[in-house]
Amino acid sequence: MRKVRWGILSTAKIGTEQVIPAMQQGELCQITGIASRNLENARAEAARLGIPKAYGSYEEMLADPEIEAVYNPLPNHLHVPWSIKALEAGKHVLCEKPIALTSAEGQTLVDAGKQHPNLKLMEAFMYRHHPQWQTAKRIVGEGGVGELRTIHTFFSYFNADPNNIRNMADIGGGGLMDIGCYAISVARFIFDAEPNRVFGIVELDPAFNTDRLASAILDFGRGTSTFTCSTQIAPYQRVNIVGTEGRVEIEIPFNAPKTTPCKMWHQRGDSVEEILIETTNQYTVQGDLFSAAVLNDTPVPTPIEDAVANMKVIEAVFESAKKGTWV
Repeated sequence: MRKVRWGILSTAKIGTEQVIPAMQQGELCQITGIASRNLENARAEAARLGIPKAYGSYEEMLADPEIEAVYNPLPNHLHVPWSIKALEAGKHVLCEKPIALTSAEGQTLVDAGKQHPNLKLMEAFMYRHHPQWQTAKRIVGEGGVGELRTIHTFFSYFNADPNNIRNMADIGGGGLMDIGCYAISVARFIFDAEPNRVFGIVELDPAFNTDRLASAILDFGRGTSTFTCSTQIAPYQRVNIVGTEGRVEIEIPFNAPKTTPCKMWHQRGDSVEEILIETTNQYTVQGDLFSAAVLNDTPVPTPIEDAVANMKVIEAVFESAKKGTWV
């Protein structure tokens, strides 16, 4: 089967260190070009990663008819404008999370996608495609925890670098946008529903004005999801999915290692089964699934509307924290 010819929009580290090498291992992805606002940077990364083409502007890459699909790992405030430009240039688009700075801005991308029904458009929440999450979803769906009642997620790291984009409030920095979005996505994914209301507590960094510690409760009616995320505490991540008869625990839920198997546990009554998931690069899987949708003209694994729904919950957590009430 032929491969989709991909162009990479910028030399952002997530792309050059994680996504590009992974997609190059895929069966359906061919990384054809990489663009930067600095031609030398593009050429350097192209040479290092074995990419045939380098472009000195994003516009130049979008104008290249050889490029079929674009991966957009730009800073958050540039996700929507450049994804729309890629669509208008006739390219399929896989855009990093979170999709936008606001749900309203995200909706403009959804609307743009509807103007190009022949093009595929998806938010790059890579974790959903990893076999450990497909396994968790299956166990819960088959009643393996009984009636689903609650999900607890923890995700943190320590980064106090003022020059890091995660600490720049005006371009979409902060913990909720960077990692809290995973906790929200997980809850919506496993409950297969939207929360009725949320309650949030948010602590801002006095210098950066970004949220550095946030906790929230999501009320799904038939159960809850709670999470804490932070950009300035010890690094840790874990998810527990608990029902009336059992639970699923995922050891490394989001930054799943690409060189060793993943570990999860399924408890049913008094019995606990340790499940080892074969070594998988979730970025490789994501790239191939998206490429398959392009090649076969089938729907992408996650519809773009899901990205806007996730943004709405992020906004509700901020609003709740500001008001001190449920939203």
